[in-house]
Amino acid sequence: MSDLDKIKKLRQSTGAGFKDCGAALEESQGDLDKAAEILRVKGIAKASKKMSRTAKEGVIAVSGNEKKISLLEINCETDFVAKNEDFINFVKEVSEINNKISSNAEILDKQSMKNSKTVNENLVALISKIGEKITIGRTKTFENNGALNFFYLHTVVKDNLAKLAVIVSLESKNNADDMNNFGKQLSMHIAASNPLAIESNMIKKEVLNKEIELISEELKNTGKPDDIIKKISIGKINKFKEENTLLTQPWVMEPKKKVCDIIKELNISDLKVRDFYRLKIGE
Repeated sequence: MSDLDKIKKLRQSTGAGFKDCGAALEESQGDLDKAAEILRVKGIAKASKKMSRTAKEGVIAVSGNEKKISLLEINCETDFVAKNEDFINFVKEVSEINNKISSNAEILDKQSMKNSKTVNENLVALISKIGEKITIGRTKTFENNGALNFFYLHTVVKDNLAKLAVIVSLESKNNADDMNNFGKQLSMHIAASNPLAIESNMIKKEVLNKEIELISEELKNTGKPDDIIKKISIGKINKFKEENTLLTQPWVMEPKKKVCDIIKELNISDLKVRDFYRLKIGE
């Protein structure tokens, strides 16, 4: 086998660049297995150096169906890389794996991919090849008995990849077209309105406490009596809850009505919003 053929074979098996393959073969005295190991070690070292950098770009991938659906965030440093074919192919395959294991982050990096290498090994190789920090970010899977899943993608990069994605789980024994249309529209509403919870009592306490703290800071130097300040504070926190609770938000497609009004108009007695999850790159 000629040196050029060896370089081509090494590039095909490792994904490394032409110069790196040539240097590895020279160091290994033409031994392909040793050259591959040299590239692997160097790739890990390169990847390690890049991990101190910031990666706020990337894509959100959706995988699954109405019974089981998942979101997966994979970050990189630039939008240019987020559109790179190798990056996109990696994200798509990892997204499918993530859905199969129900977003189990502890075992995801150890799962085998089509080339028989683990997710982590392929990630290291991709970082080395592309030259940017790439990380696997947030994940979420919905698999609820008696519920149907819907999704919406905003600013689509390609196919099932986007900059913002929403999944929604609706519970009902009714599988009518009205419910299917509502599921898609509700996903769009959540993408636009970014609610914190389905109902006000589900908003996290730390979020409410922070808002109360901000309101108190805003009102403390107004010179108003304490009883008036208390009333204003209660009004402001109630407004905050209403604006950030899904069911009480103005419906984006008909703002004079609230989401709960739209649900009532559907006349599906057992319809319930079971869960939702919104992911946006950079947030």
